[in-house]
Amino acid sequence: MIKFIFKKIFEGFLVLFGVVTVIFFLFNVLPGDPATVMLGQRANKDAIEAINKDLGRDKPLVTQYFMYLNDLSPISFHNADDKSSAYYLDSSKYSYQQLLAIGEGDVIVAKVPYLRRSYITKRKVSEVITDTLPETAVLALSSIIVASIFGIFLGIVAAVKKDTFFDRLALVLSALGMSAPAFFVAIIISWLFGYVLADYTGLSPIGSLYEDDVWQGEMLSLKNLILPTITMGMRPLAVIVQLTRSSLLDVLSQDYIRTARAKGLSYYKVLVKHALKNALNPVVTAISGWFAGLMAGAVLVEKIFSWKGIGYEVFTALEKNDLPLVMGSTVVFALFFVFINILVDITYGILDPRVRRAK
Repeated sequence: MIKFIFKKIFEGFLVLFGVVTVIFFLFNVLPGDPATVMLGQRANKDAIEAINKDLGRDKPLVTQYFMYLNDLSPISFHNADDKSSAYYLDSSKYSYQQLLAIGEGDVIVAKVPYLRRSYITKRKVSEVITDTLPETAVLALSSIIVASIFGIFLGIVAAVKKDTFFDRLALVLSALGMSAPAFFVAIIISWLFGYVLADYTGLSPIGSLYEDDVWQGEMLSLKNLILPTITMGMRPLAVIVQLTRSSLLDVLSQDYIRTARAKGLSYYKVLVKHALKNALNPVVTAISGWFAGLMAGAVLVEKIFSWKGIGYEVFTALEKNDLPLVMGSTVVFALFFVFINILVDITYGILDPRVRRAK
């Protein structure tokens, strides 16, 4: 089991390394000069050269790549004395603990991964992500919970009532839910429930988890969570309904289910204690994947509803060509995907020894 766990962690590390490499080279071949973005109208040749030197963009691309990997790594190599070094240990950038001195000024340190600074706000990208990620997590978690509860329930009913009007209706609505783009659904729901029916729903078309009140300061506003939750939950809800239905129908056709029925067990007991337990395995996998997807895919939805999460910040950063914030956020999204997939694989390996042997 230990070997299986380490194998999964190593595979996840390779995936994350590949993602980081693609992100770096993809964003560094884009046109545009960060120094010009940062300086604006104050840009001149000397100032641009100074900024590019500070960012390390005056060095070859391969050197910049290794600098980026060194910044992201929790265990990294630096030079503590030479300020002109590409790997200078700048205390204003890194929160670190020295582990080992290996030469004249060369040290190996344990540090918090450094995601660079925003070109626009000059804040550390890690601070921006730390401030906004909780609101995105709340939105993604509420969406997947709603989608899971209603999706599993409707999928079970559709399987039990196979070929009835309810079954066909569930399949049609699921197909519509999967085919509707999230940004389009967000606009319709925001307009319909936030404007047209606002007097009846009491909901606002825009708003975040916390709102500023003139008299009471920052206040929690859970009602603003309703519309974006419905919007983001529609697609996973549709997938869960169809997956639960098809998986349950497949399990109900197995020999051991017919044997259980032949022994006199009630249909309800067979469904709940035998069929449903085995049918939900692929559904749980889908739910875990969708949760990671919702964390990364909330960019347009958050922008439309003015939900102040990491997706909103990414959208704004893309508008302003703030590459460090976009790159750092993408790395964090990739980390979520890798971590959740590793967790699911390990859980399956613990529950089913055949998975460990197959892997």
